[in-house]
Amino acid sequence: MGVSTNGNRVDSFTTTIKFQAEIAMPPLEIHKVRLPPERTTLQKLRHRLSEIFFPDDPLHRFKNQTWLMKIYLGLQYLFPIFQWAPEYHPTLLRSDIISGLTIASLAIPQGISYAKLANLPPIIGLYSSFVPALIYSLLGSSRHLAVGPVSIASLVMGSMLSESVSYNQDPILYLKLAFTATFFAGLFQSSLGILRLGFVIDFLSKATLVGFMAGAAIIVSLQQLKGLLGIVHFTGKMQIIPVMVSVFKHRDEWSWHTILLGISFLAFLLIARQISLRKPKLFWVSAAAPLASVILSTILVSCLRNKTHTIAIIGELPKGLNPPSSNMLYFNGPYLALAIKTGLVTGILSLTEGIAVGRTFAALRNYQVDGNKEMIAIGVMNIAGSCSSCYVTTGSFSRSAVNYNAGARTAVSNIIMASAVLVTLLFLMPLFYYTPNVVLAAIIITAVIGLIDYQAAYKLWKVDKLDFLACLCSFFGVLFISVPLGLGIAVAISVFKILLHVSRPNTLVLGNIPGTTIFHNLNQYREALRMPSFLILAVESPIYFANATYLQERILRWVREEEERVEANKESTLRCIILDMTAVTAIDTSGIDTLCELRRMLDKRSLQLVLANPVGNVIEKLHHSNILDSFGLKGVYLTVGEAVADISSHWKAQA
Repeated sequence: MGVSTNGNRVDSFTTTIKFQAEIAMPPLEIHKVRLPPERTTLQKLRHRLSEIFFPDDPLHRFKNQTWLMKIYLGLQYLFPIFQWAPEYHPTLLRSDIISGLTIASLAIPQGISYAKLANLPPIIGLYSSFVPALIYSLLGSSRHLAVGPVSIASLVMGSMLSESVSYNQDPILYLKLAFTATFFAGLFQSSLGILRLGFVIDFLSKATLVGFMAGAAIIVSLQQLKGLLGIVHFTGKMQIIPVMVSVFKHRDEWSWHTILLGISFLAFLLIARQISLRKPKLFWVSAAAPLASVILSTILVSCLRNKTHTIAIIGELPKGLNPPSSNMLYFNGPYLALAIKTGLVTGILSLTEGIAVGRTFAALRNYQVDGNKEMIAIGVMNIAGSCSSCYVTTGSFSRSAVNYNAGARTAVSNIIMASAVLVTLLFLMPLFYYTPNVVLAAIIITAVIGLIDYQAAYKLWKVDKLDFLACLCSFFGVLFISVPLGLGIAVAISVFKILLHVSRPNTLVLGNIPGTTIFHNLNQYREALRMPSFLILAVESPIYFANATYLQERILRWVREEEERVEANKESTLRCIILDMTAVTAIDTSGIDTLCELRRMLDKRSLQLVLANPVGNVIEKLHHSNILDSFGLKGVYLTVGEAVADISSHWKAQA
């Protein structure tokens, strides 16, 4: 069997052989193995870069358009609001107003609570629910994503910055680092979108995120014991052991008034959450519960303030719009590296959550969310937020779920939500003076409980033990070491898993399904039968320098074991090894050298090595390396079935 070539390539004959193997196989026609069309180096490079960075071909809409239309399409591409705004009509406004006000009722208490989680003043949380939401409504491609502070990014920022700087000791420096970290998070996010490098965030696998979020949720919940118990002197560390030691070390600070109030509202919030989970039509119960808790607890504490002073309250919050903070960005000093590191970590986490949430709800409504646009939108809103007293924001799952269930139709719901926050900032801030910290702690605990996905962990255990191990390592790393190091462990395990799969790929022994030309894994299909004198192996991976030596050793081991089996069962002597390369999507020079070396080693043992179905990229590289000449006319086939039929026929002709 030969390789069909164009121009100066060597053309070989094609034969049609009607052959019935000892094990029933229908007759086959032997086909040529063809090389892909020739392309210049520049064409290959352009094609490769296009596949890597532009899989969606974003410029296809500009083809065959007038200049005026191209400008309009460009505006639509850069600002998705131009896509839906011309078609927006008043019938949609009612749904967007209802959903916007609904998520505002959740965003206001969450914003205050999550800011405390990041060790920031509560007002920063409200600022972060105003400006970013307006920017996202212009640049975002999701109709249902509700943006604002989120628990994970808040927790990570608070834990990373607090390791070096305390807000209580140096609030100005802490605020500078928080805004600077937000700036670098936005710069990183928007750069990924502009350069179309979104695959970077894919290194955070689902398994590691499940463990990371569960560990972070437990740490966050334990940290809230400070507010639930009324403890004043509490540890700033995030690990589980120091937190529990601090809880019991300061038993003398426990306040029964605070504990009673906290447990009551925590139970109220959990019951509301369960009602919404069991009856999705009642989603508004859990959505309204946080704001209701804030209102009720504030009224209760203000009425009882003269009788008890043990319940800590928020205190005075400044009224007015977001003050500018561009002058507070910290670009020169000993803590710059900390700000950059915090920005990168929180940027990756918030980007992962925002895109995942946006795509989830887009799939439910059957529309597309452009990942690169989302990166740019989230990045720009964080850059702008860093200059307007905001910290890291992204799409929140809880708010987006409420937004979706409330009937949001477009990004106008974010504008309505931001307007409600604006009214709160301008006129309603004094009403939060007596809001107790314990209720904010209860709101946070209720929100992060949903991050503990034990069902996903159980599924990982059933499906992939290595993924489950990654999940556990991430979980315990967060609990016992630290949040950023736990995340680092999660990423390291994800990368290790990739390297493991690349360096130790699967190889399978194939057998023929009787009466067909189909060859499948012998262990998977019990009816599959071995072909006499053949060892048919499938390689399920590209062949790179990282796995070339392993594959050579593993294939030689398969040959040795097959020879031992043949000898023990007194079957036909092994004469040919066929490598099914259907799943070998790429090969490098080390892989080519390995195939050459393997062929020479087998030749010395009077064994023939045959390649079956090398794909376009692989056959092209084999051709340019001249390895095809060494394999000869009977060395490369289109399918395993054709290889078995042709080689067996050749053996019979020689007998």
